[in-house]
Amino acid sequence: MPHTDLDVFPLSLGGNVFGWTANEEQSFAVLDAYAAAGGNFIDTADMYSCWAPGNSGGESESIIGRWMKKRGNRSKMVVATKVGKLPQLLGLSTKNIQRAAEDSLARLQTDHIDLYYAHEDDRAIPLVETLQAFDGLVRSGKVRYIAASNYNAPRLAEALRTSRREGFAQYVALQPHYNLMERDKYEGELIDTVAAEGLGSLPYFSLASGFLTGKYRDGSKVDSKRAEGASKYSNEKGRKVLAALDQIAAARKEAVGTIALAWLLAQPTVVAPIASARIPEQLPPLLRSVEVKLTKEEVLKLSAASE
Repeated sequence: MPHTDLDVFPLSLGGNVFGWTANEEQSFAVLDAYAAAGGNFIDTADMYSCWAPGNSGGESESIIGRWMKKRGNRSKMVVATKVGKLPQLLGLSTKNIQRAAEDSLARLQTDHIDLYYAHEDDRAIPLVETLQAFDGLVRSGKVRYIAASNYNAPRLAEALRTSRREGFAQYVALQPHYNLMERDKYEGELIDTVAAEGLGSLPYFSLASGFLTGKYRDGSKVDSKRAEGASKYSNEKGRKVLAALDQIAAARKEAVGTIALAWLLAQPTVVAPIASARIPEQLPPLLRSVEVKLTKEEVLKLSAASE
């Protein structure tokens, strides 16, 4: 990861399903399979999964914490979590950041967070206050590096300028919504800022809520909590993208999702796409993307289909 000494696996395991569509036993099995394949980069947030009935947030962090404790592997893992969107601690005030960090550390059963994100921009709080609070956590050793999620280009640039001016720790990465179906928000001013500043990009929804695995097609009925999110891509552009993915996947004898992630990995600035698995059987095609190197022609073909 640029500007850090974090050596991360090129596919980050998304923890949003832990404690939601994956129970603790399934989550442990997925985490075990990911670690066994050489994976070391886990992405979560304090709010995961407060939206599920009976949950209040922190479920994912707690499961990851118990797993690392049981496996005795905390030192081998790079753990990223986020602050700002948990309903009980909304926003990026000093008080919220300090409290949320302590709560996350306790749930993760660790003394430090490797990468701590502002989960989304908070315009109600001055940037200097947010960044000073993050800087305090870095100086105390409770956080190693900080990053931004869901920031636009002007705000990201302003945050970096503010940190430099004040001598604070700076954001080292951005987590944008970016995949073959969602390119507009990232490509352009935002990718230019990330590239110019040498930040690492860690896209979320890398498979467009599962649409880019190819299992949510016209007329197909899939019993999944993600089916609704994927269904919005069932349009002309979606069909063109799946057709291009199908062609390359068939020629290479790879899964469609593997090719979609490989396209992301071929993009400048992308360090590690984030993808989640509910059961270990879903992991192999995700992990395979790290091995598959698309040709320039294949990358261009997919880019053209998704214009």
